[in-house]
Amino acid sequence: MQIAKNTVVTLNYRVTDTQGNVVDEGAQPLVYLHGGYDGIFPLLEETLQGKSVGDKLDVRLEPDDAFGEYDAELVIIEDRNLFPDNIEVGMQFERGTEDGDDDELYTITDITDDKVVVDGNHPLAGIALQFSCTIAEVRPATPEELTHGHVHGPHGHHH
Repeated sequence: MQIAKNTVVTLNYRVTDTQGNVVDEGAQPLVYLHGGYDGIFPLLEETLQGKSVGDKLDVRLEPDDAFGEYDAELVIIEDRNLFPDNIEVGMQFERGTEDGDDDELYTITDITDDKVVVDGNHPLAGIALQFSCTIAEVRPATPEELTHGHVHGPHGHHH
């Protein structure tokens, strides 16, 4: 079976940066619903279209194809007293936006006696990635998966 709209695709994968440093070893297979359901980066989905089980792919994802360019305006310095005492560098939290849209994820990158630096960029923003994969399985999506817009079952979403 070939990868097409409304198929469930299972990939064995590995992601590195352009210097070969491992970003994601792919310990668990990536399982997604193919066909514009936002389960995988659009460039990857486009490249996988029409491929079959056993096919191997290597796709370079520029920042705009993956997690976006690094945006210095998303780095904010806040007063230390706005945070609990037990914070540590690397902790993440959601911060509501001023216009009431979805919360954004921020990472604490520095802590001083009176200030905390938080970064709203994805940790991989601004980094080109090399996505290598082998197509392990392709199957038709179930009616329930199509209705919900995501995969159910092993390595997929559970209700």
